[in-house]
Amino acid sequence: MEKHFDINEQGLSVRCKLCYHKDISLIKHIVISAHGFGGNKENRSTAKFAERLTSKYKEYAVICFDWPCHGDDARKKLVLDECMTYLTIVTEYAKKEFNTEDIYLYATSFGGYLGLKYIAEIGNPFRKIALRAPGTDMYEIMGHNISEPDRVKLEKGKEILVGFDRKMKIDRDFMEGLKKSDVRNYEYFDYADDIIIIHGTKDEKVPFEDSVSFADKNVIELIPVENGDHILTNPKSMDFAIHTIIEFFAPEE
Repeated sequence: MEKHFDINEQGLSVRCKLCYHKDISLIKHIVISAHGFGGNKENRSTAKFAERLTSKYKEYAVICFDWPCHGDDARKKLVLDECMTYLTIVTEYAKKEFNTEDIYLYATSFGGYLGLKYIAEIGNPFRKIALRAPGTDMYEIMGHNISEPDRVKLEKGKEILVGFDRKMKIDRDFMEGLKKSDVRNYEYFDYADDIIIIHGTKDEKVPFEDSVSFADKNVIELIPVENGDHILTNPKSMDFAIHTIIEFFAPEE
């Protein structure tokens, strides 16, 4: 079952989708799904994950939401602080609406970076966290997709357009924010037992080696997907990732 809704807080409107089995009143565990850069709450891999999770564990639900400037979101300029605010709004909504502290995070790529930034700089409200191809060096990753003419514009204090199907504005402050909030400079030892990283060994966008280094430094379990690309195009690779995350989020006996 699916339910689309907006959370209107702090002058912002966060576009969300709730995925659950059949009966909302049974929900006791919430997984917040954070998509990657240029994605949206309707992506197929998240839908498949949500369907399989809620079919197996009927007391679980998944809340997908659009980051600022993504999907159906109304904003046009991407600001890191607003991303943090969106995640706070969704997390607090999940706690209050379903009267639970069992909140999990499943975050991919840019969403993984934002999740790591959030728990290091704001706090960790999540029982467990599954990261798929997290952008631990987000400044460098974003930089690779900016042309030289656009670099010049940023240096002059001008905005540029980035993105895929939907374009959004970023400025020098955004890039400097990525550089300043380098998640590789934080320590995650206190949360390491409750985090897993899943990453394709042939990822063409976010280097697999970045996750190897990050996981080693923080003693986090890294689960490689052999020959997997960034979006795990091979259905068997995606099935493996989904199965692994569902088992990691499984209710404790």
